[in-house]
Amino acid sequence: MLVAAMAMTAMPSQTFAEGALDAAQQTGKLSYDGYKEVWHDEFNGDSLNRADWNVETHEKGWVNNELQEYVDSDENIQVKDGKLIINPVKKVTDGDTGSTKEAASYTSGRVSTQNKQTFTYGRFECRAKVPKGQGYLPAFWLMANDENVYGQWPRCGEIDCMEVMGQETNKAYGTLHYGNPHSQSQGTYTITDGADFSDDFHTFTCDWEPGKITWYVDGVKYHEESEWHSTTVGQGTLAYPAPFDQPFYIILNLAVGGSWVGNPNDETSFENNPYVIDYVRVYQKDSYDEDVKRPGEISLVMS
Repeated sequence: MLVAAMAMTAMPSQTFAEGALDAAQQTGKLSYDGYKEVWHDEFNGDSLNRADWNVETHEKGWVNNELQEYVDSDENIQVKDGKLIINPVKKVTDGDTGSTKEAASYTSGRVSTQNKQTFTYGRFECRAKVPKGQGYLPAFWLMANDENVYGQWPRCGEIDCMEVMGQETNKAYGTLHYGNPHSQSQGTYTITDGADFSDDFHTFTCDWEPGKITWYVDGVKYHEESEWHSTTVGQGTLAYPAPFDQPFYIILNLAVGGSWVGNPNDETSFENNPYVIDYVRVYQKDSYDEDVKRPGEISLVMS
């Protein structure tokens, strides 16, 4: 959605549980045989490496009716103790009526590698701990570096490697967006032992290959997708695996409120409740075979 086009996830209409893989039946560590690390940020300095990262600034409501303003501020974006820390900040002022009623505004952080570190295919990995509370939506995701190649969102494609709702921090979402009208495929991974993604760090991985994209949590596969298209109604369909055959860049952000996750409530804490990223790493194979075919027929649902 760049404006509407960078909408991280247009509100999901279903969770595609029938297509998700049973994580409880998956065992063992994720193999890295055949991969080599091609880029990483371990956040070991005392400031964000701006040779690799952009700090994006956007007004409140830019996408998804979200409440936060994305700002370039040390209050919201910090690097310390080997971590990238994205802090949500709530500011309270007197209401416009002059009464004692108070109004709240929110700031947060969003960083990206657009035009600095871009990749076509690869295994994208982030180790992170998320904030807990109604209205939070931390994300680790990929967008097309040049949306003019296939057109504005959703035609350009979007790969959401991880999103977690602050009010349901035991569930992670992995989502693919494409096509016009908008289509998506989504899988979820739920922790069932009483823990959640705000308690400790977990590793979120998305492996993007020609004709197949696979999602993992802590090395456990929970979703895989090969069915997508680059159809625009009235304009035809481009050759598969478009739009997922072009350079993409990485985004890390913490949204506050909006049409999917909902707005903060009185119990949402803004004290010591950040989105903390331990590292981001990208692995690739020496080569990729792009001679792939779509496994099924295109089915468009007009809304």
